[in-house]
Amino acid sequence: MATRYAIALASLLPLGNFASADEAPLNVVATIGMIADIAQEVGGECVNVDALMGPGVDPHLYQASANDVAMLRNAEQIFYSGYSLEGQLGDVLEKFSERTPTLAVAPASIDPASLITAQDVYGIDPHLWMDVSLWAQTLPTLNAALSEARPDCAATFDANTERYQAQLLALHEWAKDSIASIPDEQRILITAHDAFSYFGRAYDIEVAGIQGISTETETGIADIRNMTDIVVNRAVPALFIESTINPRTVQAVIDAAKQRGQSVEIGGELYSDAMGDPDTVDGTYMGMIYRNTQHIVEALGGTLAPLPDEMNDWANEWKLAH
Repeated sequence: MATRYAIALASLLPLGNFASADEAPLNVVATIGMIADIAQEVGGECVNVDALMGPGVDPHLYQASANDVAMLRNAEQIFYSGYSLEGQLGDVLEKFSERTPTLAVAPASIDPASLITAQDVYGIDPHLWMDVSLWAQTLPTLNAALSEARPDCAATFDANTERYQAQLLALHEWAKDSIASIPDEQRILITAHDAFSYFGRAYDIEVAGIQGISTETETGIADIRNMTDIVVNRAVPALFIESTINPRTVQAVIDAAKQRGQSVEIGGELYSDAMGDPDTVDGTYMGMIYRNTQHIVEALGGTLAPLPDEMNDWANEWKLAH
């Protein structure tokens, strides 16, 4: 099925890639918002970046539409995450790479020694953006790719990369300090699927997903029972739903725990495989991490750390207290 799907979409590919004039913004298409946003931050006015997958879209299950193929056909550069995150779309991207510069950002940027292995078809957990210090390592790679296409903008790309990297590293430290405020016995993050392992490792919080790394896996009665045991035995105060996943499995655990005398709340909606709505703070990569951290810390009994000075301009832009 996947092969026939790729062949059908590949039939819509162009015979050539027609780049716009050098002085025009570089037309870039990224698969997920977490790449599109940071590429736009690096590129500034020299690039125009569109994301194929918007808010609430699950990349594990994504299938490209004819409109998506048209976007890819008109792109001068294509960025995608890699490590099988994009599922069937990977076959389509491989076809496009024969005609358009196409970059798997995560494998090209991050030391394999930093990756988390997975005991499933993935082999590698692809949710690297959950560790801000890791995701920041993609900026030089994006800078180099954009500079090759628009060398006249290289100085702008360098300045934007330096500025944004400082913001990301400050965000990383802020998240670490904020999570550290959660009492030890309550520092456990339970979500709908296992997308937060990098977050847990980076910010020292235990994580557990009801579902596996891929949302293609089925959740069974045993999964619900096992997670309920954890919730009851650890007296977990809150579980978290995700913006791209049906909340029914989380609600099933909450209901099962209640039957055993453990009251559990939904601590908020987290962004795992997609960001929030465009033109909101949640629709930015930094905002995604900020909002996730806020919900986790407040629901599990911690206190948010003050925002560092490096994040002041960003906070002012989005009218956030700091």
